Amino acid sequence: MDDLKQLEEHLNSFDPAVRREALARLLEDHADALRPEGSNVNMHFHSFFSFNAEGWSPSRIVWESRKAGLYAAGLCDFDVLDGLEEFYGAGRAAGLRTLVSLETRVYMKPYAEVDVSSPGEPGVTYIMGAGFARVPEKGSAPFQGLEGFRKGVRDRNMALVRKINARIPRIAVDYEKDVLPLTPAGGATERHIVRAYTTQAAKVCGNQTETAKFWAEILGQPLNKAEALLDDLPALEEAVRARLVKKGGLGYEQPSENTFPPLDDFIRWVRSCDAIPMITWLDGTTAGEKDGRALLEFMKSRGCAALNIIPDRNWNIADPQKREVNRANLRQIVQVADDMGLPINVGTEMNKLGLPFVDDLDGEVLKNYRATFLRGARIMVGHCALLQYAGFSYAGEKAAAEFRTVHAKNDFFEAVGALEPITDGQAQKLEAMGPEKAYAWFQDAVKRRSTGSTKT
Repeated sequence: MDDLKQLEEHLNSFDPAVRREALARLLEDHADALRPEGSNVNMHFHSFFSFNAEGWSPSRIVWESRKAGLYAAGLCDFDVLDGLEEFYGAGRAAGLRTLVSLETRVYMKPYAEVDVSSPGEPGVTYIMGAGFARVPEKGSAPFQGLEGFRKGVRDRNMALVRKINARIPRIAVDYEKDVLPLTPAGGATERHIVRAYTTQAAKVCGNQTETAKFWAEILGQPLNKAEALLDDLPALEEAVRARLVKKGGLGYEQPSENTFPPLDDFIRWVRSCDAIPMITWLDGTTAGEKDGRALLEFMKSRGCAALNIIPDRNWNIADPQKREVNRANLRQIVQVADDMGLPINVGTEMNKLGLPFVDDLDGEVLKNYRATFLRGARIMVGHCALLQYAGFSYAGEKAAAEFRTVHAKNDFFEAVGALEPITDGQAQKLEAMGPEKAYAWFQDAVKRRSTGSTKT
């Protein structure tokens, strides 16, 4: 057991060679820890390449997903595809269906006067590109676009740090020395910045009593509450994040149309990578999301072809009145997406401590959407498999020409996603076939599965 835990910790090493060796040993020596495939999915994990609250790497996410018996899992980091090759490789090795996505924020000029999915920031919405098959080739236009996202984040982060340092010079941090080492490939987020400041405060203050006094003053809280926060790191970081970086915070700057890339630019970039532009849904309570159908129709008209939902924040709510509102909004948006033929991608993010590892699709509320959410996961997995080996994208021109309706397209991609997970050996065979023969292989595999044939 100690060896198992140690190897699992090695999966979080910043050294990719250590992660590869640890996963190989776990799969060889501890296969009995893996559960049989079930029907739950988490298609939206953040890894340590952006921010995972547990510090998990892409390989650790795959391992934990197989331990839990997930049907499929998805990696979705902010603004980077640094974990793509590792996640797909780990998935093949472990026998897990996988998806790789990218999340960012964009500016939507038609919604400039209302909040959408980033409360307090009119015109700003989170958005995703789902189902990237590979990292864009260096020097290509898609690669330059990806590097632009990385540079934009870096510029925003450094501006944030400069403002906070100026307001609280006692705990000033150096972005290069104190923030970037917290992530393995430079994909720092505001959560890394917050952690750097909480670490620096403890270092500068020297002991818990002085640290509590410091945060009591900065946070405007009684000393006893600040002392309690020091014993609850997630709560401390959330309080510091609210005070330093969120709306009204010491380092906050209200975004404008120049802060984030325009919506249409991001969608074009995603499509240039043959991935799927994906709408993100908060909870239906903002002015921009109040008319869910109008929002989805607008985004679809711009080129989006799927919807991402974080179910937990749409139903698992303590306040009875808010819970009722959010659950009603969830029912409505799922129905609208189904009517429009938009596959739904779901997950828990795990970019904050306390979030569940996976949604319980057999639970009281989510069992009503289980079939829809599983269908969405299979469509995403089917897209990834077809794009990787057959050059056939869910959002591409070939698919548009092949299928007369979006529902027919969804049926085929779902059927591909329902096939057995692709292993390293199968991947090699598919690559050797070439795109046309690989596509024919997937078509035949779907037919065999539908008729129950075992012929290969």
